[in-house]
Amino acid sequence: MKDCVFCKIVDGIKKDQKIIYENENFFSVFDISPLTEGHSLVISKKHFKTTLDLQNSLGSELLDCIKNTALFLVKEKKAEGFNVLNNNFPSAGQFVNHVHFHIIPRKKDDELKMIV
Repeated sequence: MKDCVFCKIVDGIKKDQKIIYENENFFSVFDISPLTEGHSLVISKKHFKTTLDLQNSLGSELLDCIKNTALFLVKEKKAEGFNVLNNNFPSAGQFVNHVHFHIIPRKKDDELKMIV
Protein backbone atom coordinates (compact mmCIF):
# COMPACT_ATOMS: atom_id res chain seq x y z
CA MET A 1 0.00 0.00 0.00
CA LYS A 2 1.81 3.09 -1.23
CA ASP A 3 0.24 5.50 1.30
CA CYS A 4 0.72 3.27 4.36
CA VAL A 5 3.35 4.69 6.74
CA PHE A 6 4.32 1.22 7.98
CA CYS A 7 4.67 -0.12 4.43
CA LYS A 8 7.02 2.81 3.74
CA ILE A 9 9.15 1.78 6.71
CA VAL A 10 9.23 -1.79 5.39
CA ASP A 11 10.22 -0.52 1.93
CA GLY A 12 13.09 1.46 3.43
CA ILE A 13 11.77 4.95 2.77
CA LYS A 14 12.11 5.82 6.44
CA LYS A 15 15.70 4.72 7.06
CA ASP A 16 15.84 6.78 10.28
CA GLN A 17 13.86 4.08 12.11
CA LYS A 18 16.07 1.98 14.38
CA ILE A 19 15.07 -1.68 14.17
CA ILE A 20 14.89 -3.25 17.65
CA TYR A 21 14.20 -6.81 16.51
CA GLU A 22 13.37 -8.48 13.21
CA ASN A 23 12.41 -11.88 11.87
CA GLU A 24 11.13 -12.98 8.46
CA ASN A 25 7.63 -11.45 8.78
CA PHE A 26 7.75 -8.89 11.61
CA PHE A 27 9.99 -6.16 12.99
CA SER A 28 9.89 -3.73 15.89
CA VAL A 29 10.78 -0.04 16.15
CA PHE A 30 10.39 2.68 18.75
CA ASP A 31 7.08 4.57 18.58
CA ILE A 32 7.52 8.19 17.43
CA SER A 33 4.93 9.33 20.02
CA PRO A 34 5.79 7.17 23.04
CA LEU A 35 3.49 6.80 26.04
CA THR A 36 6.49 5.71 28.13
CA GLU A 37 10.23 5.54 27.49
CA GLY A 38 10.87 2.70 25.07
CA HIS A 39 7.28 2.39 23.81
CA SER A 40 7.69 0.22 20.71
CA LEU A 41 5.67 -1.14 17.81
CA VAL A 42 5.74 -4.66 16.40
CA ILE A 43 4.75 -4.37 12.73
CA SER A 44 4.06 -6.97 10.05
CA LYS A 45 6.27 -6.71 6.97
CA LYS A 46 3.35 -7.56 4.71
CA HIS A 47 0.32 -5.31 4.65
CA PHE A 48 -2.57 -6.66 6.70
CA LYS A 49 -5.24 -4.21 7.81
CA THR A 50 -6.11 -5.82 11.16
CA THR A 51 -5.20 -8.82 13.29
CA LEU A 52 -8.17 -10.65 11.74
CA ASP A 53 -6.38 -10.52 8.38
CA LEU A 54 -3.21 -12.23 9.65
CA GLN A 55 -2.66 -15.83 8.66
CA ASN A 56 -2.70 -18.18 11.65
CA SER A 57 0.63 -19.59 10.50
CA LEU A 58 2.29 -16.25 11.38
CA GLY A 59 1.38 -16.57 15.06
CA SER A 60 4.70 -18.00 16.24
CA GLU A 61 6.72 -15.33 14.42
CA LEU A 62 4.48 -12.60 15.81
CA LEU A 63 4.96 -13.92 19.34
CA ASP A 64 8.72 -14.23 18.73
CA CYS A 65 8.92 -10.56 17.77
CA ILE A 66 6.74 -9.44 20.69
CA LYS A 67 8.78 -11.47 23.20
CA ASN A 68 12.18 -10.39 21.91
CA THR A 69 11.13 -6.75 21.81
CA ALA A 70 9.83 -6.98 25.39
CA LEU A 71 13.04 -8.69 26.53
CA PHE A 72 15.05 -5.86 24.98
CA LEU A 73 12.93 -3.28 26.82
CA VAL A 74 13.29 -5.08 30.15
CA LYS A 75 17.05 -5.31 29.73
CA GLU A 76 17.95 -2.05 27.98
CA LYS A 77 15.23 0.31 29.21
CA LYS A 78 15.00 -1.26 32.69
CA ALA A 79 11.27 -1.90 32.28
CA GLU A 80 9.74 -3.64 35.29
CA GLY A 81 6.80 -4.89 33.22
CA PHE A 82 5.06 -4.19 29.94
CA ASN A 83 1.68 -4.03 28.24
CA VAL A 84 0.94 -5.46 24.79
CA LEU A 85 -1.83 -3.55 23.04
CA ASN A 86 -3.43 -4.13 19.65
CA ASN A 87 -6.18 -1.89 18.27
CA ASN A 88 -8.42 -3.14 15.47
CA PHE A 89 -10.71 -0.82 13.48
CA PRO A 90 -11.28 2.89 14.19
CA SER A 91 -13.85 2.31 16.93
CA ALA A 92 -11.12 0.55 18.94
CA GLY A 93 -8.53 3.27 18.33
CA GLN A 94 -6.73 1.95 15.22
CA PHE A 95 -5.33 4.98 13.40
CA VAL A 96 -2.94 3.24 11.01
CA ASN A 97 -4.60 0.57 8.86
CA HIS A 98 -1.67 -1.84 9.05
CA VAL A 99 -1.57 -4.48 11.76
CA HIS A 100 0.74 -3.55 14.64
CA PHE A 101 1.14 -4.20 18.33
CA HIS A 102 2.23 -1.67 20.94
CA ILE A 103 4.75 -2.86 23.52
CA ILE A 104 4.55 -0.37 26.36
CA PRO A 105 7.28 -0.65 29.00
CA ARG A 106 6.09 -0.04 32.54
CA LYS A 107 7.69 0.93 35.84
CA LYS A 108 6.11 1.00 39.25
CA ASP A 109 4.33 4.32 39.83
CA ASP A 110 4.80 5.49 36.21
CA GLU A 111 1.32 7.04 36.44
CA LEU A 112 0.25 5.75 33.03
CA LYS A 113 -3.40 4.78 33.21
CA MET A 114 -4.54 1.86 31.09
CA ILE A 115 -8.14 0.91 30.42
CA VAL A 116 -8.68 -2.80 30.94
